[in-house]
Amino acid sequence: MKKIIAIVFSIFIVLPAISQVNFGLKLGLNTTSVTMDDLNTITSAGTMYTVEKLKGANFGIHGGLFVRLKISKLYIQPELLLSTRTNEYTVTNITNLTHPLDSTVIQKFTKLDIPVMIGFKLGPLRLNAGPSASLLLNSPADLIKDPKFKTIYSNLTFGYQAGVGIDLLNKLTIDLRYEGSLQKYQNKIENAVGVPVTLDDRPNAFLVSVGMFF
Repeated sequence: MKKIIAIVFSIFIVLPAISQVNFGLKLGLNTTSVTMDDLNTITSAGTMYTVEKLKGANFGIHGGLFVRLKISKLYIQPELLLSTRTNEYTVTNITNLTHPLDSTVIQKFTKLDIPVMIGFKLGPLRLNAGPSASLLLNSPADLIKDPKFKTIYSNLTFGYQAGVGIDLLNKLTIDLRYEGSLQKYQNKIENAVGVPVTLDDRPNAFLVSVGMFF
């Protein structure tokens, strides 16, 4: 991760020596949802739980810096963004099948996102896509609030972004993107005796943002 951050900061420092470079600030909204392929059942010390993702998406915000290197109609745009996300899960204690206990767990957390977009300009319109790294800055709440369990999160995950944009008046830039993940949010939930249970939950999001060159 230190190497990734060093590379990004090096780009921000070196690129001003090139004439076709613009710096900017951006701010936007994101809608996040998580896909889980299966209902997960987790057992520890005689207690059984199921974990299921709630339907629908949650809103968050993102904002930060970007730099655009233009090469004719092509461009490269690395970004450094802080992003807030919220996920919701239904956790059910099914030890007593006659009276299972449901609870909703809301996870709120902040990430540092580092997308590197490669794009093509068609007049004011843009098409772009590229890889994105995300660093978890604070741990979300544990999915199961039971001392017999602990949730182990992936601090660094990799994904991609792709979308369309438009530039206005040589000052404003507007983007609509889809963000997908190549890795799971959480590696596993570990029970009291250290047996891991993997959750196949993969985040995805739609992002809309407005930026300004300076």
